[in-house]
Amino acid sequence: MREILDDLDRWREAGKRIALARVVEVEGSGPRDPGAAMAVNEDGEVVGSVSGGCVEGAVVEVAQEVLRGEKGPHRVSFGYSDDDAFAVGLTCGGTIHLYVELFDW
Repeated sequence: MREILDDLDRWREAGKRIALARVVEVEGSGPRDPGAAMAVNEDGEVVGSVSGGCVEGAVVEVAQEVLRGEKGPHRVSFGYSDDDAFAVGLTCGGTIHLYVELFDW
């Protein structure tokens, strides 16, 4: 999370709305540890990483749904046995659980 603080501050100063995705749990082998974070602003800019690149695209889609109000804060999971996760590249064999929410200043 610390690695994205400067960008979050810059976006706050610009008045941007932000969705924040954080790794809250990893089962088995996972690309990033709990606490890893990624933020997406209303313009589609992305900072941080929750998976080292393998499911970031799918997470951006979820974050944009949260920003549009189509989904509230919620938990989303990606794992090797999940067809969607495999399609976007999570092949490490584990499962990552993320919490995605609007970032409240």
